[in-house]
Amino acid sequence: MKAVVGISGGIAAYKAVGVVRALVLAGHDVHVVPTAAALRFVGRPTLEAISRNPVESDLYEGVAEVRHVALGQSADLIVIAPATANTLARLAAGLADDLLGTTVLASAAPLVVAPAMHTEMWEHAATQANVRTLEQRGVVLVGPVSGQLTGQDAGVGRMAEPADIVAAALDAAIAANPDLDRAVPPPPPDDSLAGKRVLITAGGTREALDPVRFLGNASTGRQGVSLAEAARDRGAEVVLVAANLEVPAPAGVELVTVVSAEELLAAARREADRADLVVMAAAVADYRPATTAPLKLKKADLGERVSVELVRNPDVLATLAAERPRADQVVVGFAAETEADPERLLALGREKLAAKGADFLVVNRVGFDRGFGEGATRVAVLGRGGDVVAEAEGDKPSVAAAILDAVAPR
Repeated sequence: MKAVVGISGGIAAYKAVGVVRALVLAGHDVHVVPTAAALRFVGRPTLEAISRNPVESDLYEGVAEVRHVALGQSADLIVIAPATANTLARLAAGLADDLLGTTVLASAAPLVVAPAMHTEMWEHAATQANVRTLEQRGVVLVGPVSGQLTGQDAGVGRMAEPADIVAAALDAAIAANPDLDRAVPPPPPDDSLAGKRVLITAGGTREALDPVRFLGNASTGRQGVSLAEAARDRGAEVVLVAANLEVPAPAGVELVTVVSAEELLAAARREADRADLVVMAAAVADYRPATTAPLKLKKADLGERVSVELVRNPDVLATLAAERPRADQVVVGFAAETEADPERLLALGREKLAAKGADFLVVNRVGFDRGFGEGATRVAVLGRGGDVVAEAEGDKPSVAAAILDAVAPR
């Protein structure tokens, strides 16, 4: 089945990558048509890598092939996710001054739309009138749903989850054309890392105060383990340098266990010499106690107040980036920050990326109730120049897949 996925310019555009990926993995031929605004949220290289097709967005490209209508004429299904309030208005009015608009008007295929906007915009009389118009024409709307929106807002307006959008889209396509088969042959295995050796660090380092106490962090190692599994499944030879994992280590990878930041650096240095890709997902302590007591520290000896002198640990990411054995080795770092403002969060990531010398930096917001363990996480992947080359939100395996999608082409 030939499917067109239109993406409009809302913050939920990063979730459209999941829609594209699900359709591709189901074996369908997927063509992405982003608006100019959508490309400010999701990069063209990401969409081309996920869809496995060139991405066009300019109405005046390919004029000789009449591309502005050819894509719509040949489509079996059109999905627009997210559909902003502006996009709903344009669809209702039948505007066609961009490639997405001409594609929709030139197509007789089912149209499935996943709205995403702030609650007030969704509930506005103009938007509701546009929705009624589209529904009267047979357009299938999926969502929006209630949930967290941009910033501190919450309510109706969140885009439906990619799996729900894809399920509704396939239902619509088959209802319109029963000859289409939902159960397409499985896609070929993803071998994008075949023949490559990948070093991944995971977990949280521990810096001993005495034989029974340590300074540590909240990392469980789940994200690093998910990355190791994803790289293994793409054909890579994986070595996992694991610091105090709280989840089982994956099968089929070489495991090196460490405890402290210095041990992690030593192991990573050894393994990096043979690695094509280095992913530093471990949470490494910036400081360690200046001295480690040989025996358990006793309250009777310490008194009511205790001061601990800390010394700085080596910077593992910066060291590996500076010491890379060859120019084509790709180094990926992680930055866990508590900054709530999205723009400031990215600014902190760009500062760290420049300081560390890595090729990519995965930035995510963490806190007491987010970022660690089994819960969902949200990341932005920065390229060497500081641009956001990918964004992902969801469970750790899906985020790991999105990260590798962004870095594997390198």
